[in-house]
Amino acid sequence: MDINTKKAKKNAWRITKERGIGASRIRVPGGYLNADVLGMVQEIAKEYGNGYVHLTTRQGFEIEGIHLEDMEAVNQKLQPIIELVETNQAEMNREKGYEASGTRNIQACIGNNVCPFANYNTAELARKIDKEIFPNDLHFKIACTGCSNDCAKARMHDFGIIGMTMPQYDAARCVSCQACIKGCNSLSVGALRIENYRIERDTQKCIGCGVCVTKCPTRAWTRSKKKYYKLSIMGRTGKKNPRLGQDFLVWADEENIIKIIKNTYKFVEEYISPDAPARKEHIGYIIDRVGFEKFKEYALKGVEFLPETIVKECVYWDGIHYC
Repeated sequence: MDINTKKAKKNAWRITKERGIGASRIRVPGGYLNADVLGMVQEIAKEYGNGYVHLTTRQGFEIEGIHLEDMEAVNQKLQPIIELVETNQAEMNREKGYEASGTRNIQACIGNNVCPFANYNTAELARKIDKEIFPNDLHFKIACTGCSNDCAKARMHDFGIIGMTMPQYDAARCVSCQACIKGCNSLSVGALRIENYRIERDTQKCIGCGVCVTKCPTRAWTRSKKKYYKLSIMGRTGKKNPRLGQDFLVWADEENIIKIIKNTYKFVEEYISPDAPARKEHIGYIIDRVGFEKFKEYALKGVEFLPETIVKECVYWDGIHYC
């Protein structure tokens, strides 16, 4: 059997350790999908695979045990899934599966669809970002998490988007029970205090987590209508120098975060190592080689920040300050 493995990998197929057997990988941005997809995945797994499906760490599906000679047939079966999930696909590539595999599935926690702590709809933002960046062969990893609890492990990604809220205080509803202060002290950063029976928030200390909102029994604290985000950059796992991402923007808006991510694709296109196998090189390695200033020059091009947005001038990695 003659299989072009490079082509198969680009088509989002995994080449397994068993000769002639592969696995089909299915994108689910934000890990949120119509339940009808589950039946379609089951059908492919039973008809072409070994009857097993792996739920990947990136919240997609991997259908195991497929003979690579059945790739074309399986790609045709994937078409309704691609359409239901609304993955970008050129008309000419219909029924040919995925057009790229470099940019990984965007992870997300459950978000404010369910979680009382989440500050935004994580799956919705994951899908919006996916529309902007996929298909692409460049190796990017992105995660959306609803609050500073970081259930999606956003700080282990090239880009981690952490939900924030600007807490709104209505003194007329406050009964000075101090539940918000106790919550902030025990679960967050201790940014609240009471003065003359009124709660005061230290704006320099507050991280916008929303704990005060969840603890208030009278709704004296509420979330801001405007959504805010913290953007963490260049976290990574891997064999060489794993590290946590560092804050780059605080109190940012969705539009500019997406713009920075798209700008970073241009930065990587320009500076990725010509020796990178399959154009796969961690963005953090590129920044280490080219310099943080050059990254900022690309990333911030055309970005107009909110008045409250804080741009970090330095990041701290591996014992070194990059300024």
